[in-house]
Amino acid sequence: MTALDLDGAAVVVTGAGSGIGAAMARRFAAAGARVVVNDRDPGAARRVAEETGGRAFPADVADEAQVAALVDYAWESFGALDLFCANAGVAPPADGATAWDLAWRVNVQSHVLAAQALLPRWLAAGNGRLLVTASAAGLLTMLGNAPYAVTKHAAVAHAEWLRATYAHRGIVVQALCPQGVRTPMLDSSGPGGSVLLDPGAISAEECAEAVVAALGGDAFLVLPHAEVAAFYERRAADPDRWLRGMNRLQQELEHRLSGS
Repeated sequence: MTALDLDGAAVVVTGAGSGIGAAMARRFAAAGARVVVNDRDPGAARRVAEETGGRAFPADVADEAQVAALVDYAWESFGALDLFCANAGVAPPADGATAWDLAWRVNVQSHVLAAQALLPRWLAAGNGRLLVTASAAGLLTMLGNAPYAVTKHAAVAHAEWLRATYAHRGIVVQALCPQGVRTPMLDSSGPGGSVLLDPGAISAEECAEAVVAALGGDAFLVLPHAEVAAFYERRAADPDRWLRGMNRLQQELEHRLSGS
C-alpha cells in the first residue's frame, strides 16, 4: 500500500476556487502541504490561495499550453510535484452541441492534458500521484444530464487506463466518485439534480476528508458515499435489472417534476 504524506507535499488542485477543490486545498494546507490553487476565475484562485498560504495560478485546464504552464509553475515553485488533483469539472444543463463540447473539454480532455504534462517527469522519477475528480455518475449514470454522465464515465475510463498502464512504474492514479456534494455545481443542477442528489448530499469538507483518508493508501476508487460501492456491484452483477430500475427512477422523476 502506497501512502502520501501531505506534510511538505507539493500539490496542485484544479478548479479550486470553490466547492470540492477549495475544500481539498484548505484541507491539504492544514496538513502541511504546499498548494498551487488553480481556477479559471483569477479572483477565486487568489482568495483560496490567500486562505491557505498557497500560490494562485489561474488557467483554463482545457487548454494544452495553459496546463503545461501550470505543471511547469508547480515544479519551478516547489522543485517537485507529488500530487495533482484534476478536479475541475462542469455540468452543463443543456443537451446541445455546445454543452457536449464543454463537458468533453473540461471533464475529459483536461485530464488527458494533465497526464501528458505530468507523466514524463513522474516516470523519470519513478513516482507521482494523480487524483481525478470524476463522479458516481461515472460509475452509474446521471439521469437528466447526458453530457455530464457520459463524460464522467470517460473520466473514470481514462483514469483506469492510466492506473493499469503505469502502476508498476510508481504512478498512483485514484478516481474520486462522490454522489451529491453541496457545492455551486449542485446548486445549479436544477430540479432534477435536487430531487436525485439533495437527500444524501454531503459537504465539500466531508468529501475532502474522504480524499485525505484515501491518500493514506492507493485504492483506485475513492467513494465518500459508501452506498455507491453497493450500487456499482449491483450494476455489474445484473446490468439489465439495474437499467430497469434506473428507467423506473426516470419515470418517477418525470412524474414528480411534472407535478402530476
